[in-house]
Amino acid sequence: VQLQAFGGGLVQAGGSLRLSCEASGRAFSSYSLGWFRQAPGKVREFVASISDYGRRTSYSDSVKGRFIFSRDLAKNTAYLQMNSLKPEDTAVYYCAADERARPQRNENGFVYWGQGTQVTVSS
Repeated sequence: VQLQAFGGGLVQAGGSLRLSCEASGRAFSSYSLGWFRQAPGKVREFVASISDYGRRTSYSDSVKGRFIFSRDLAKNTAYLQMNSLKPEDTAVYYCAADERARPQRNENGFVYWGQGTQVTVSS
């Protein structure tokens, strides 16, 4: 599975961004997906995950109610809609795939990773 993440950028606090994760190499519905982020000087942390067919999602407490994770099976692409962004959301965001069907939260199970995309939220 090859993953490409893009859509990051600079946005003011309170604004929105949509990240995309484009996948190839295997049937798109054969794995769950996750977004993780890493801020400077901090460990990488879980953000959100989605099941293989997109029917179930899981979110970290810090983004619940603000971020929406979805996937378009026809386009082999997943999206992370980020609303009401805060400066503490600033990080490099990574898309990853886990071979289990259900949404996962522990990064140890994610075996495929895309390159990161930078999100910067100014105050």
